[in-house]
Amino acid sequence: MAEYARLTGYAELPPLWSLGYQQSHRTLSSREEVLSEAKTFREKKLPCDALIYLGTGFCPSGWNTENGSFAWNSRVFPDPEKMIEQLHGDHFRVVLHAVILADKLRGSASDACTLSGFDEEEAGCYWDTHRKDFAMGVDGWWPDEGDPMGIASRLARNRMYWEGPQIDRPNERPYALHRNGYAGMQRYGSFLWSGDVFSTWETLKTQVPIAINTSLTGIPFWGTDIGGFVPTGEFTAELYLRWFQFGAFCTLFRAHGRAWKLRLPWGWNTGDPGPSEIGNYNGAALPDASQLHNPQVESICRKYLELRYRLLPYLYSSVRECTTTGMPVMRALWLHYPDDPKAVACSDQYLCGRNLLVAPVVERGATSRDVYLPQGDWYDFWTGERRAGGREISRAVDLETLPLYVRAGTILPLGPVKQYSGEPTDLPLSISIYSGTDASFLLYEDDGGSFNYRKGEWMGVQMNWSERRRSLSLRLAPDSRMLPPLRRTVEARLGETVRALVFDGGPVDVKF
Repeated sequence: MAEYARLTGYAELPPLWSLGYQQSHRTLSSREEVLSEAKTFREKKLPCDALIYLGTGFCPSGWNTENGSFAWNSRVFPDPEKMIEQLHGDHFRVVLHAVILADKLRGSASDACTLSGFDEEEAGCYWDTHRKDFAMGVDGWWPDEGDPMGIASRLARNRMYWEGPQIDRPNERPYALHRNGYAGMQRYGSFLWSGDVFSTWETLKTQVPIAINTSLTGIPFWGTDIGGFVPTGEFTAELYLRWFQFGAFCTLFRAHGRAWKLRLPWGWNTGDPGPSEIGNYNGAALPDASQLHNPQVESICRKYLELRYRLLPYLYSSVRECTTTGMPVMRALWLHYPDDPKAVACSDQYLCGRNLLVAPVVERGATSRDVYLPQGDWYDFWTGERRAGGREISRAVDLETLPLYVRAGTILPLGPVKQYSGEPTDLPLSISIYSGTDASFLLYEDDGGSFNYRKGEWMGVQMNWSERRRSLSLRLAPDSRMLPPLRRTVEARLGETVRALVFDGGPVDVKF
């Protein structure tokens, strides 16, 4: 993987907020609806970092006037700058859908574009059309269409959405979610999603190997339309929840699709799927009305939203590892177990980082899930039960359970629950030790949004567990520095035993 990254480019570090939950919207009725959906997340305490707005042209009423336009739809965004300011005040990022109408793109965002020589196939000209909206405070872009583009044009677009925002905000990491690209798009911090897939169980099942294979192509920032884009008769609360659970362990955690109100965590208990927007897709259908009053859905979504935000210290550290080594975040088992034939053949589960084994439930009505545990011991994340590996086990599941295992010999950092990734908190970092062998972990932290880490403004905490001595050590990583707060409260856990400690950059050793 390192050699492949050397050839095609190492991934750039995305902003921390892009690893939080992203809620996509389709048809919007009014200014009040836009702001109300945001308020509801905060009132219900459902963590969310970004609100994504589709363009008019693919739905009756989106953020702009038509496909390819950068003029706002005044019916729903009558005062876009003030609305963005209000959404920022509620700690949301704003991402806009953009459609390129040309089939070719060349050059770079910094190329000069004159009014007399405007050419939408020139990246410099095309990027200029974004800049007025970007100046209003837009945080990211969702470039759609462009499927006829050749390889060079796709990479030119990937590059444009990385370099273009830096013209006006040179010390801010850009965000763009792309429909397409090519090998090397990772060097522009590009996210990729799997396209307009159908809401079926078979589709959900195929997303798992697609995730693994996409990561193996060097593209680490990937996800799906949670629930599937085109609703079908199979689109039920159960399918949505199983997809949502899988999404919580993808680098891109985002819900989107037609019948869009059913993509909201609370949408399955309102009776309102939103505008049908079924279109001419064969097999498309709205869910049965009996599915639309299910109070379980919101609480289960909250469970996985909160878990995702608790896992951000681990996930962000794994993303940083990816940018320096080429090792993806979502990993095929054979990357770490190449001599295990069953691990090599396994395509329906994967590792998230080095230490978490994720086994999505992709069968309708499942009450159990067969899970292959590679060599070594593994801990059930939910129960703490220790299981010997090198074999397949059957894990009982209910509607709220995705089988999740932690490798013995793991130090797992977990942050407090947050409503958005940058929410300030005085609560301690939790460090869970899964004993069995020696363990190490480099916890990475920076300001989450700027390029200052390139200048040495980052913090690494090297954690080591000695199985023989039953001791945990914390050290400041070489070339890193303490970031505020300069005194960190930490709770180290080994089973039921908890040790409170303070880390201020000096060596800390804790015995168990």
